[in-house]
Amino acid sequence: MGGAGVTVFDAKPSVGRKFLVAGRGGLNLTHSEPIDRFAGRYGGPGTPAEFWTKVLAGFDADALRAWAAGLGTETFVGTSGRVFPRELKAAPLLRRWVERLRAQGVRFLPRHRWSGLRPGALWTLDFTVDGEPKAFEADAVILALGGGSWPETGSDGGWVEVLRRLGVAVAPLAPANCGWEVVWPAGFLARAEGLALKNITARAGAQSVAGELMVTRHGLEGGALYQLGPALRALTSPEITVDLKPTFAVDQLVARLGTLRGNFLAEARARWRMGEAAHAMLAHCSTPESFHSAKALAIAAKECRVRFTGPRPIGEAISSAGGVAWSELDGALMLRRLPGVFVAGEMIDWEAPTGGYLMQGCFATGTHAARAAIAWNATRAGASGTAS
Repeated sequence: MGGAGVTVFDAKPSVGRKFLVAGRGGLNLTHSEPIDRFAGRYGGPGTPAEFWTKVLAGFDADALRAWAAGLGTETFVGTSGRVFPRELKAAPLLRRWVERLRAQGVRFLPRHRWSGLRPGALWTLDFTVDGEPKAFEADAVILALGGGSWPETGSDGGWVEVLRRLGVAVAPLAPANCGWEVVWPAGFLARAEGLALKNITARAGAQSVAGELMVTRHGLEGGALYQLGPALRALTSPEITVDLKPTFAVDQLVARLGTLRGNFLAEARARWRMGEAAHAMLAHCSTPESFHSAKALAIAAKECRVRFTGPRPIGEAISSAGGVAWSELDGALMLRRLPGVFVAGEMIDWEAPTGGYLMQGCFATGTHAARAAIAWNATRAGASGTAS
């Protein structure tokens, strides 16, 4: 980014590939909940107090929807409060976005993989282009290279070592909003693979989340599990406790089994109105003793423990945790040891659940960093003018 305007470099042959991946799910741009609750969705070690409240206020959900509308994309609020474009596609919005930027003089240089950064009167950015080195100078730099998820889009975390060589502290990238692996018995998978555990509550440590889980051959997936990711990563032996019937107390479940004297597990399926996956999970979590006691089986349904061997690979994750440590950044998202270099999006050590928060966080931090870069250039230009 230099005095002549703005240049966008991308390692891939075209820009916005991760944006297009997000469009596969309808492009959940943001969420409609109030700003105070919205800001509370974001976390990460060392996050400055009130950072997200401030940054989201600078570019909130309404601003994002207005931006989309300005590009001819009408949005709507779904039943869950999530916000989507009417088209439920990313490609038309991305195409109009790039067209407008080109019309404003922004230059796009694809197939430029960033490999280094050198200080001087201007910043020198090093790239590899078709196997050959190439360098560009810039007054200010905004790094928005993504985390480590969806590496096929270019978001492969290759920047981590580049910044570490420059002395910047970067927390290891880890899968977030991802599935977790379980060693399932073959009989369980035969019954439950691909089915949903609906209307459950899952707990990890002190955190509890209501929602759904999906049984996969590798383990479990789903929004409820994604929200528990930070708590799971903090556990030495990661596991969740699933309440298969959260709207009923143990005594109520026992009462629904009536005067039965046996065959409790089989009868629970109909009397507790359990789906195939939930009933299979109950059988998986129960001990032999609980098959012969209505109360023991009810307790098992309320406290079904699932042990994980670890998360799925980061390349499969929806997003990643880790990244540039907050201690390395000032309030403008500028790297303290590299004045004039700003960082935005998933490169920073924050995470949020799915539901529009990831996209909104990237747009908000990108806007914040861009405004700060403009102010930085203006300050430098003013100082140069005074000196001359």
